[in-house]
Amino acid sequence: MPGYNLPKTYDFSAIEEPLYAWWEEKGFFKPWNDPNLPNFDPSHKPFVISIPPPNVTGELHLGHAMFVAMEDLMIRYHRMKGEPTLWIPGTDHAGIATQLLVERELAKEGLRREQLGRDEFLRRVWAWKEKYGNIITRQIRRLGASCDWSRERFTLDAGLSRAVREAFVRLYEKGLIYRGLRMINWSPGLRTAVSDLEVEYSEEPGTLYYFKYVLADDPNTYIPVATTRPETILGDTAVAVHPQDERYSAFVGRKVRVPILNRLIPVISDPYVDPQFGTGALKVTPAHDPNDYQIALRHNLEIINIMTEEARINEAGGPYAGLDRFECRKKLWEDMRAAGLVIKEEPYTLTVPRSQRGGEIIEPRLSEQWFVRIKPLAEAALRAVQEGRIRIIPERFTKIYYNWMENIQDWCISRQLWWGHRIPVWYCDDCGAMTVAREDPTHCATCGSMRIHQDEDVLDTWFSSGLWPFSTLGWPEETPDYKYFYPTSVLETGYDILFFWVARMIMFGLEFTGREPFHTVYLHGLIRDEHGQKMSKTKGNVIDPLEVMNQMGTDALRFTLLVGSTPGNDINLSLKKVEANRNFANKVWNAGRFVIGALDMCPLAPQGAPQWTLADSWIWARLQNLLREVERLFESYQFGEAGRQIYDFFWSEFADWYIEIAKIQLAEGGDRAFYTAYTLVRVLDTCLRLLHPFTPFVTEALWGHLKKAAQSKSEAFAPKEGWAEALIIARWPEPKAAEEWEEQKVAEFSLIQEIVRAIRNVRTEKKVPPARKIPTVMVAGEHADMLKEQTQILAALAGIASDHFHILEKRDTKPGNEITLVVSGIEVYIPLADLVDPAEERTRLETELSEAEQQIARLEALLAGPFAQRAPSHIVEKERQKLETFRETAQRLREQLQALGE
Repeated sequence: MPGYNLPKTYDFSAIEEPLYAWWEEKGFFKPWNDPNLPNFDPSHKPFVISIPPPNVTGELHLGHAMFVAMEDLMIRYHRMKGEPTLWIPGTDHAGIATQLLVERELAKEGLRREQLGRDEFLRRVWAWKEKYGNIITRQIRRLGASCDWSRERFTLDAGLSRAVREAFVRLYEKGLIYRGLRMINWSPGLRTAVSDLEVEYSEEPGTLYYFKYVLADDPNTYIPVATTRPETILGDTAVAVHPQDERYSAFVGRKVRVPILNRLIPVISDPYVDPQFGTGALKVTPAHDPNDYQIALRHNLEIINIMTEEARINEAGGPYAGLDRFECRKKLWEDMRAAGLVIKEEPYTLTVPRSQRGGEIIEPRLSEQWFVRIKPLAEAALRAVQEGRIRIIPERFTKIYYNWMENIQDWCISRQLWWGHRIPVWYCDDCGAMTVAREDPTHCATCGSMRIHQDEDVLDTWFSSGLWPFSTLGWPEETPDYKYFYPTSVLETGYDILFFWVARMIMFGLEFTGREPFHTVYLHGLIRDEHGQKMSKTKGNVIDPLEVMNQMGTDALRFTLLVGSTPGNDINLSLKKVEANRNFANKVWNAGRFVIGALDMCPLAPQGAPQWTLADSWIWARLQNLLREVERLFESYQFGEAGRQIYDFFWSEFADWYIEIAKIQLAEGGDRAFYTAYTLVRVLDTCLRLLHPFTPFVTEALWGHLKKAAQSKSEAFAPKEGWAEALIIARWPEPKAAEEWEEQKVAEFSLIQEIVRAIRNVRTEKKVPPARKIPTVMVAGEHADMLKEQTQILAALAGIASDHFHILEKRDTKPGNEITLVVSGIEVYIPLADLVDPAEERTRLETELSEAEQQIARLEALLAGPFAQRAPSHIVEKERQKLETFRETAQRLREQLQALGE
């Protein structure tokens, strides 16, 4: 590992980049770092994650930072567990997003893609990809992602393209892919079909337009109709009413005139019509509304498309041909008003469908497209989760998954784009037959003609990314990677793409490999600002992760995201939290500097057997408890809580308590100093291992210094398995079974802590200067011997004058004008008469007595009731012990009040 000086402050900017380069150069990101693990050994089960491939167009945002931090945490944890661990990186060609960006660049030159032609346009896109496509992967590396970059994939790679061809042909051969005329979502700006999942709906103010449909045989009579899209009147082919609506029953079977165009259309009855909406009469535009299309099929109505691909009115719109749809709306409504056909307008809240990519309003459009007959695939994917072969975390998303799978519609997979996997279908110019092939054909499979041309469309981007867990490993070939690393282990992603991506991977994995692509789906939440608001450039509340890392370091950002997370719940992120975690990184660094310095204060080897102090035993017991808890939390995917507990242990127990006591013990020299230094090294080493998946940079850098210092001092400080080459491949700490002594030592040291905190609180309240040592008497009863052994620690931590510090089993004389504390039955007397207001002291004692008496009453009632008969005996006994402690405390408080009065 590169050598670093150990400055007083952790300098992340000097450490992160060279450390990451060293990890990669040493091959630590590859699946095998242990010489005892031969490659592709089937007896060692690997842990594998396929990265959610970010768009090649992408710039790093907090969503990327979240999934990278979470997946890297899992990967580093399993790597340290000694498992062959693989994290497959890669990017998605992002058909719509990438083509949109390149077309915008062309527009600056006054060009359209049609002017360039397909080949030249694609050449430009590839050039753009080469220039900008690696930005996102460089930024992901910045987050510390320990991916195996030698296995990096791109969804348009030759191997992945072969997988896409294979998948399409297999589905076609099974009759699960077909071409048909269906109502789809059309993006006029992008001039392509888009998936239902790529349409975002927003509540927006609009207008409900009421107008007259005049009867052809009676110009003085009309049916009132309401619409939110007047321009679609041009494509109406019927007016529908409900069969039981008596208002309009006389009109059914007659004809009405389409406004302005004067085309005659029928009045029909259909149960779909809602009599309560608008006027109760519905204009039917089959080519531009999915529900109207179904009505048209039932009644054999004419279907008239009135719009071009760019949502301009075509020749079917008569005088409005060439107008944009919204220009047409305005002009047609003006003409209808002039013709006396307008009834009224009123404000109306619309649910507006917008393209997720282009942002423009989506048009329903009847179009011939390629579809996947998805029901059989969905049924298999549904069973995989129902039968527990795939687990979704958090579990509440399982019901959402079930609901979507049970109501799934056929998937439109064709896109009218040029960038992407071109549909492997060729049409014969002579016989009209289709040839579907894995390799580009030279002739028609039906008639043998050489005059064939390929389908112009490309596949939906999600089609190729649905193959990602196995196409990245070499499928459809039986490669060593595919045979060993598939199925993968965990799929980690945001809950917002459960259907976009996760469900499709499950369907495709089962269909093409016969196995679930992963055993667990972990869904993280979305990241919001500190007030819980969605981040947007408009609101000005977007946090740029690159800026945050530049200012406060990668570890601080990662720790904030991870420790603030629970599965499936959104995270409120504030820069104050990141700043606090930067301070934590410095706390870790400075604790490390102290521990390394402590090695200079101890002998090379002990003279006798270990003599552990109470503080030593306490920190070992607390560390073992932490290991057991962290292991439990990691196994249940509660990573955020695991991180919080590690943080609390390191800061509140190791740094704030044990290190302070260690300073005292080191000063004793000899064996006491050696075993204190040993404890410091071993606890710090364990903490760094636990923290490494959360904060890889500061822990690796500090661990390297700790290892070097410990090795140069004595091999006695080495872990049992020896020092690894780097922390990234060091062994994860394994918890031991709890031992009987642990509970006792923790209880004894907890009493020390309570006493110290109580005295410190008094010092703070009374504004006693830190340097001033105070005389103290403690009446400790059965705890007296234990506390006497800790006299030096108590005096140092609580600021007690050691020559005026007395610990008694009992006190014969009554207390005088003293501050009196009662801590778990132990009386603490501090003669600070000149600083004490007797009235304030009486109030404090009375308050504590009242609280003690309330607890006595509660426990007496509890033990007198059914609880004492039903609860386990050891639980009842604990409650009885509590009652006795509170009774002793109350009695001593009464005595202190009496003494204060005297």
